[in-house]
Amino acid sequence: MDWRHVPSLAALRGFEAAARLGSLSAAARELNVTHAAIAQHVRTLEDHFGIPLLQRQGRTMAVTVEGQPLARALGEAFGIIGAASRDMLDTGSSRALRVALTPSFAANWLMPKISGFWLKHPEVTLELMPNNDLVDLRADGIDLAIRYGRGGWPGLDSEPLVVASLYAVGAPGRYRATEGEGLAQFAGETWILDRGAREEQIWALSHGIDLAEERVLQFDSAQLAMEAAKAGLGITILPRPILLADIRAGRLTVLGAQEEAEVAYHLLTRPGTISQARDLFVRWLKSEAAG
Repeated sequence: MDWRHVPSLAALRGFEAAARLGSLSAAARELNVTHAAIAQHVRTLEDHFGIPLLQRQGRTMAVTVEGQPLARALGEAFGIIGAASRDMLDTGSSRALRVALTPSFAANWLMPKISGFWLKHPEVTLELMPNNDLVDLRADGIDLAIRYGRGGWPGLDSEPLVVASLYAVGAPGRYRATEGEGLAQFAGETWILDRGAREEQIWALSHGIDLAEERVLQFDSAQLAMEAAKAGLGITILPRPILLADIRAGRLTVLGAQEEAEVAYHLLTRPGTISQARDLFVRWLKSEAAG
């Protein structure tokens, strides 16, 4: 590689941090240098390339159109370097296996089963990271993510773990379903939704319920929507895997069920990474899903 046209690593790091954080001060804090040092790094790069890289927008700094390709490339490159460094440090170590997953899947599907994994593999330490956001596996050092969707996450290997058929459920005794009338018989009732419930709205509409025209309570998580339904506040539509324990225990009654689902909970991993602990956990997850 010809390094003659590559600016200093310190300047590149300073610009990448400022571009990502939108602030020279925040970049300085992250890199433990002064505000003036970050400003100098940016000026050095602007002089080197002969183009403006950052511009002020109100109280923040924004990357210019000319600087965006460099900012993207540096973000990806430093992410790869950071991930490779973590992988090297973790080789042969007993670092916890970091698993990102939705809070509702963690609470309702995984936690009732997890003791079985620990009994079989006490040598594996798990760090569960419940979060509804799709995290950056490489940047955040995540070994495995479990996510709800139709599949196709760019840059990641994915495979379905468990099919996520949608169920409409309510509190026992609160609603009475008449066979053959379908979901539409509950038009006019109160509906409870997770704010990100796009698949649920599409399915309801296909069965005669336009949730845009119904009385709807919205919550920030599927877990809260489910708890509200158990409390008798309305009918919620959620994936079967997170409802099954409450249905079997009689805490929720099924009022409608999706016959065929294109959505599932998927296992997401970074391509090319090797982890014996992750492979053990994935095999156990698959056996639980199949059982």
